[in-house]
Amino acid sequence: MHSNSLLRQPSANIAQCLSTFAVDLNVGTLPESVWNKSVHHIVDAIGLAFASHHFPFAAPGLRGIRAAAGSGEATVIGSDARLAPRDAALANGYLIHGLDFDDTHPASIVHPSVACLPTALALAEATNATWGELIAAYVAGMETAIRLGRAVKGGFHHVGFHATGIVSHFSSAVVAGKLLGLTADQITCAQGIAASTASGVQVFLEDGAWTKRMHPGWGALAGITAAYMAQAGFAGPKRPYEGRFGLIDTHLQELAGQVDADSAIDGLGTTWTMLDTSIKPFPVCHFIHGCAEAALQLRRELGPDAKIERIVCELPEATLPIVAEPASAKIVPKSDYEGKFSAQFVVAACFARNRFTLGELDDNSLRDPEILSLAAKTECVKEVDSRFPTYFSGAVTVTLADGRTLRAHVPMNLGSGARALSLAEIQEKFRGNAGLTLSDTRASAVLDALLSAGPDTPVRDVTRVLG
Repeated sequence: MHSNSLLRQPSANIAQCLSTFAVDLNVGTLPESVWNKSVHHIVDAIGLAFASHHFPFAAPGLRGIRAAAGSGEATVIGSDARLAPRDAALANGYLIHGLDFDDTHPASIVHPSVACLPTALALAEATNATWGELIAAYVAGMETAIRLGRAVKGGFHHVGFHATGIVSHFSSAVVAGKLLGLTADQITCAQGIAASTASGVQVFLEDGAWTKRMHPGWGALAGITAAYMAQAGFAGPKRPYEGRFGLIDTHLQELAGQVDADSAIDGLGTTWTMLDTSIKPFPVCHFIHGCAEAALQLRRELGPDAKIERIVCELPEATLPIVAEPASAKIVPKSDYEGKFSAQFVVAACFARNRFTLGELDDNSLRDPEILSLAAKTECVKEVDSRFPTYFSGAVTVTLADGRTLRAHVPMNLGSGARALSLAEIQEKFRGNAGLTLSDTRASAVLDALLSAGPDTPVRDVTRVLG
């Protein structure tokens, strides 16, 4: 065994700083931009949870959760099930993340809403909290999840962990601790307990297994458990991140020296990292978004009858092992999940269909001869002047049968930075997703409940329309 001598120690205890920030956070002093951003992302996440019920993975997962679960009063989105809060949080995390269409913070490569919202919804409902109290807890969790992911600079992915699967244990412990009214020391203890549960291996990439979908919900279940144990007086480690054999040491090993531990705590309460979170316009791995958009630009320029001989996708180098390799498997994805993580398939479908929606991931699309033929002509290479991880940049070059070559480059993906989706676009995405399982009237009722809730609205008034 080794000690984490590679890690540059932070200037203060990370867990304690996050705990103090969470306890002090008051919805009345939140900037308006943070409130609005929170509501927009919650709308997006809940639309996705409804949509997941339309797909084959939802029913077996929910059956398994219900078989193991305790009955209770917490809502499962889009379901008649009423479960104990931590089981409902597991189920809602599974549904929100199930389509991999949920928000992403580019620099941390984390899906932050699903790392916070399942816990916030379940415990705010259980404790009869207000919508303002839910938002404050959600924001504390968002900052925790994003800052932990950002500090390790993609390190979790590089060593085979799903970053959201890791950080959701800690962000959920912070959210749960705040809603349970724990002290800062108790929330630090809860984070310490969560360090013993935090996992999420990426072996699902090998065969399209469903485990990634359950990672953040499992983090919610673990974080809620950790908070209740801390409340009961259970002793947890006080330095779960930077301590000897803590998270950074054990999970990152020789990459620990690259971690910027202070970035997890710098500017807490004044710099809101959650404002940089992107809402996805395409239901695929965010790493592919730049190339998808570039392909659609070229498709509109070329029209439907262009004879394409060759496609070259330029992607950030760090993303190639996840979305482009091994090429032999990526050009013939066997499941919707493999399709989401294949740059070759996504770009080919953009050229073939002039769009990329959830419909491009159904079984007919996965077997479409035109898409598969174009995927086989697609090569993925390193993007030289990438703006990753600030943005999910990408470029596509096509060579046509008549010898012409055209290239499109997207330095900043749609949904990020100055190109963030508007509220109207988010509502349109919500209606498209929720409309897979809800009537227009019902979708409008859910949207109205989420957008009209004020700081003093009881959370139970909102969850009443979600079941």
